[in-house]
Amino acid sequence: MKKYITSVAFFCYCCLLLTSCNTATPEKYFDLAVLNSNMITGFADEWELKQMEPSPVMLNAARQSVTIKRSEALSAKIKFLDEDFEKLKGLKETIDTKEMLEASKTLYEYVLPVYKTEYMEVANLYEEGASKEKIQTRITAIHDKYYPQYKELVTKLIGIGKLYAERHAIKVNWGS
Repeated sequence: MKKYITSVAFFCYCCLLLTSCNTATPEKYFDLAVLNSNMITGFADEWELKQMEPSPVMLNAARQSVTIKRSEALSAKIKFLDEDFEKLKGLKETIDTKEMLEASKTLYEYVLPVYKTEYMEVANLYEEGASKEKIQTRITAIHDKYYPQYKELVTKLIGIGKLYAERHAIKVNWGS
């Protein structure tokens, strides 16, 4: 009997230890799944794509104005999104978080390949000095092809995120 009690106690201790390993708070789930999607706000919107035009940036140290390559700026954004996506995939799914995590992952899986291919093509067109017409044609094609599905995916994620934030009393300024 003593061996049985010791086994049960050990089992309970292991279960407690394993459940305490998931230290992600509701806020962390929300931040990674919903809030960080702000980095892709405006995806496939013509305005965002036009923002890829090269622009001078003042360097503090040398006080010189230099043009940052759009492909470099875009690569930095892609790196951030890839890292964010990996963190998102590392979160443990629960009954409470499953729908939100799936919606967020679906959104990332939709936009990342476009950033890595079509967006990079637009950045390269700017850097190669392509005609405004050629660039505009490519921007319009990206918008027409990807924006409707993006809008649907982000609207779904925000709706799920609002319910999740409400259930967990997470204060969020939704902008309107």
